[in-house]
Amino acid sequence: MTVIFRCNEYQQQEVLKKIKAAEVEFVFIKENDSAFYSTKGDVYFDLLFEENKIEVLRNDVPVFVNSVLHTCNELPLNCIRINAWNGFLEREIIEIATNNNLHTVKEIMNKLGWKYLITPDEPGMITPRIIAMIVNEAYYALEDEVSTPEEIDIAMKLGTNYPYGPFEWSKKIGIKNI
Repeated sequence: MTVIFRCNEYQQQEVLKKIKAAEVEFVFIKENDSAFYSTKGDVYFDLLFEENKIEVLRNDVPVFVNSVLHTCNELPLNCIRINAWNGFLEREIIEIATNNNLHTVKEIMNKLGWKYLITPDEPGMITPRIIAMIVNEAYYALEDEVSTPEEIDIAMKLGTNYPYGPFEWSKKIGIKNI
């Protein structure tokens, strides 16, 4: 099986840490749509998918898209939603939402050796929605001069055992995604 990824450097490093299956070939494409879809593969992961521009050039193979906001009903039928915000692929379990492709998801994830959780096909998924809420509340706390960004990050990490504080998450994810 050949898996083609369109991703940034950070996402590529997260994926490389997850590689367990020796019989799977991984190809990484950076930022180039035409090279991404013209490279022959069995499965595509578009981790740079733009939420404001729904465009999938392949409809003959499964395409995992980093689409936290759109539901599967808003995407082409071969698309499978994945939470691939920076920092989330390094987690042990990957969040996935799908309508008609559950068998395909199981088959691909088993071949990759990746643990996953099928989440309801809702805007925001589960973890991104919670993290976004926490980040927003942290900015409100900062605005109210409750504490500094560094202290809020430390308090959150100590209190929740999360790997990052809300301001660290916002830098990692990108504030425009939240």
